[in-house]
Amino acid sequence: MESRNKTSVTEFILLAFSEFHQYRIFLFILIFVTYIVCIVGNLVIILLVIGEHSLHTPMYFFISLFAAEEMLFVSIAIPKLLDNLITGDQKISFTGCFLQVYAFITLGQVECICIMIMAYDRHVAINKPLHYMVIMNKALCIRLAIIPWFIGFFNSLSVTLFTLFLDFCGPNKINHFLCDLAPLQSLACSNPCLAYTVTTTAATLGTIVPFLMIVGLYGKIIKTVSRIKSSSGKQKAFSTCSSHLIVALLFFCTAFVIYLRPAGSKYDKFYSLMYTVVTPVLNPFIYALRNRDVKNVLRKVLVKFCNKF
Repeated sequence: MESRNKTSVTEFILLAFSEFHQYRIFLFILIFVTYIVCIVGNLVIILLVIGEHSLHTPMYFFISLFAAEEMLFVSIAIPKLLDNLITGDQKISFTGCFLQVYAFITLGQVECICIMIMAYDRHVAINKPLHYMVIMNKALCIRLAIIPWFIGFFNSLSVTLFTLFLDFCGPNKINHFLCDLAPLQSLACSNPCLAYTVTTTAATLGTIVPFLMIVGLYGKIIKTVSRIKSSSGKQKAFSTCSSHLIVALLFFCTAFVIYLRPAGSKYDKFYSLMYTVVTPVLNPFIYALRNRDVKNVLRKVLVKFCNKF
């Protein structure tokens, strides 16, 4: 309670891209269009999976969950950024800032674990094809869909609380377009050493551990695929994994750049823009353009739609 009494800041100022004020309309249009494309693209993936019976498999179940999580993830930060660009309102309340931090970190953690679960699904499909539907049964899929949220809620709660109970007595300007842990901790009047340690530990556990498990699972997948004698068989086996592998690489590479390096760079907000906008908008296209089943279903839907007119 004593620590909180020393906090005099009631709101924060998100500077976002104010140094490019003359380009704010252009940035607004660019980010708005990207955001809409991201939402529509992921929504199309979800609707295709729901509406097409042939896609009612564990792999597409997890793809649709990941698409839904992407929609939530981009919606945490981008609407506020768009409001900042078009109206110039850079203020965010103290409570609103920390709620944004908590939601942002939670969704990031959920996506990390979801990508790991998708890798496990591909591992079972390639290495234990005869037992795939028995292992990846409906009950297990539901449990695997819920687990990331429990881990995300509790893992992000610890780092958010350690940052929340720092003293914030000014300044209150954040050189970012969202409230994130590193820029907030750099504004603290009290010593943020413990908060830095907790954040680094949580980021390491939340990203390195899932990444290493994905590497291990894909190592087994590649080993199994390499034993297939026919080139067509190898291509068919790996084609079911290539889309997910590209998405995993994009996600973790951008996450490592942001969270597993010295904090406080003036380029943080640009790296985060890649992480929160560019990567999520690419994912639906990767799944749609590199996945034969999705392409066939999408083509069939478009043909039916065109035949109506």
